[in-house]
Amino acid sequence: MGAVTLDQAIDAAMQLPPAQQDMLLDVLRSRRIEARRAEIATDALQSTAAYRIGQLKSQSAETVIAELRRALEDPE
Repeated sequence: MGAVTLDQAIDAAMQLPPAQQDMLLDVLRSRRIEARRAEIATDALQSTAAYRIGQLKSQSAETVIAELRRALEDPE
């Protein structure tokens, strides 16, 4: 089975009755949330493991916030 384009998916969704379109939106939203939670959990496990073996060091909240601000301001 070939990949479905976004236009094809939208066209197919628009053929559904309104109640099923709403249900589809809820299902898609829930699945994206769950996928993002899984990504965050994986990142947390990897970061914890890196911290335990000494690849990451503790930093103050102020230092981390300052680094985040610099990263947001830096166009690179």
